[in-house]
Amino acid sequence: QAVFNLLIPDHAADAFSPPRLWEPSPWDVLVEWLLGGLSHWDAEHFLFIAEHGYLYEHNCAFLPLYPLSLRAVASGALWPLQRLLRLRSRLLLSAVLLNSLFSALAAAALYELGRVVLRRRRVAFLAALLFSLSPANVFMAAAYSESMFAFLAFGAMWQLEKGQSWLSGLLFSLASGARANGLINAGFFLYSQAKRFALQLQVGSVSLRKLPLLWKQILSLASSAALMSAGIFLPFAVFQYYAYVRFCGPGSGLDQTIPEPLLQLARDKGYRLAAMDGAKPPWCSQRIPVVYSYIQDTYWNVGFLRYFELRQIPNFLLALPVTLLVSWAAWTYISTNPRHCLTIGLERIKSEEEGKPRDGFCCPGAFVYVVHATALLAFGFSCMHVQVLTRFLGSSSPILYWFSAHLLQEHEPLLWSTGADNAPSGRSVLGKSPSSCGKGTPDNPVVRLLLNWRLITPLSKGILGFFLCYWLLGLLLHCNFLPWT
Repeated sequence: QAVFNLLIPDHAADAFSPPRLWEPSPWDVLVEWLLGGLSHWDAEHFLFIAEHGYLYEHNCAFLPLYPLSLRAVASGALWPLQRLLRLRSRLLLSAVLLNSLFSALAAAALYELGRVVLRRRRVAFLAALLFSLSPANVFMAAAYSESMFAFLAFGAMWQLEKGQSWLSGLLFSLASGARANGLINAGFFLYSQAKRFALQLQVGSVSLRKLPLLWKQILSLASSAALMSAGIFLPFAVFQYYAYVRFCGPGSGLDQTIPEPLLQLARDKGYRLAAMDGAKPPWCSQRIPVVYSYIQDTYWNVGFLRYFELRQIPNFLLALPVTLLVSWAAWTYISTNPRHCLTIGLERIKSEEEGKPRDGFCCPGAFVYVVHATALLAFGFSCMHVQVLTRFLGSSSPILYWFSAHLLQEHEPLLWSTGADNAPSGRSVLGKSPSSCGKGTPDNPVVRLLLNWRLITPLSKGILGFFLCYWLLGLLLHCNFLPWT
């Protein structure tokens, strides 16, 4: 990133670029030289919010958990550096440190989730390795909330699979305080409760004598699901209330405390400031005032099919690989488990009639994750700036990594051997366990495939090529203010 940022001049993009209020020290210049490419595009918003708060209306499109975390690390763990570095430099350094940690934790959570759901340890390990080489890599490293959200979401899914409902609810709730698409995660709780109730009904017969107990179970499950869902929605709702008070309340003389360069930026760009001249924004008069949807609509023209224009064809092409992969994943799962999908996974699998439940990507437990990924894909493709689908899905759904690992596992002979317990179609994976060390065959299956690039199948080249190209192009383009995903 530092090399690309040094060699390639920044593009003059029409992006949020607030002025620096203080002269940088030599150490600030060094930090900017090393890490400046990770502070572009939306990263400027997160760093600005962490430094100045929600000063401009359009800052409210970025939820508070991540900038609050940046400020906490910059003012806490990095406080001894305040004599050397200005606050913004410490915030940028905090972002890099936090995202490195969250990315590693997200990979570990994805691995554990894959072990529980797929019941194939090596496939789960391969998926976690692919996550570490994610096509959305630059957003996991830059001052964006993607890595934090991925850790919280994957960790919550893992805890829910383990039956730790309250811990899962807490992590899902925190995730909705980092990104708005965390709200859809309430569906995991609702489905979990519905599935539990449906299985209970199928295990025992319902009689008039048992009706009071049945209603008690229904009320218990419904109240639990409602409470957990409310907890997931709470951070987002509280932030909308905060924005309403800040931008729709009476003026408070805030303009006297805002530095003149930031006021001038608001005049030049037409940014609306918090509680300034008494003129309320239009969204304040809505029955349910939600600043997030207003900003998406007004500032970025986000809406149903609004992006379907001829001039956006390059952006649709950028989103094509991830769109094809997730669509292929959904079709593979549906065609393999038609009955399970028609009954939305609520029908009890009778082991004596159907044998041992399938494991791997097409196992029954993956159903809700396939539905989740398909819903995100449909919404993102039709209602968002379509090029963001790569990072949108790459930080929210395990399906992108599970299905890619499944394809490599099933169709790449270099990953086959004999004697492993999780072999696809009677084959098994070549190499050592993830915890083994030693010389000889690389322990990392992705490295093994890359070292044998000429020998691997075209499908493997396509998958790894997509991950590697987007990994590299993301650093090259994003870090120089060039359009990317």
